[in-house]
Amino acid sequence: MKLIDQLSFISLCLLLFSCNGDKDKKKPVRLPLVGTWQLLSSTIIENGKTTYTDYTKDQRMIKVINETHFAFLKHHIGKHTAGNNSFDAGGGRYKLTGNKYVEFLDFYKDGNWEGKTFPFRITLRNDTLIQTGIEKVDQAGVNRTITEKYIRVR
Repeated sequence: MKLIDQLSFISLCLLLFSCNGDKDKKKPVRLPLVGTWQLLSSTIIENGKTTYTDYTKDQRMIKVINETHFAFLKHHIGKHTAGNNSFDAGGGRYKLTGNKYVEFLDFYKDGNWEGKTFPFRITLRNDTLIQTGIEKVDQAGVNRTITEKYIRVR
């Protein structure tokens, strides 16, 4: 093999072995929002009436958020009548820009809500997440402001 061919071959080998796809890829940034959250309370303002719900007593709800999606699961705690525990669940994609958090409800049992977009403003303080926004679903007759307070479980 000629010297020029040998140098070309060695250069090519060095180039190929030095290319590590993982090294050049940036690891995704883990958002502080990612995790499992337990709902502590909600305050709903609708038609001038304020309703406060304590989720630490008769019901439990968690929200699981990963890098691209959210899901919530809620059920009644305690004795259930005829197998009914008032289970509710839904989820979908979300977008987070600063403190603006928008949920795209892709999955839900009520078709009136499914496919809707819900914008929220969020505040994160240590292990507490507070989200406030408007839930408006004309087909279901819903137009309200909701504030939910969560605590990080994981």
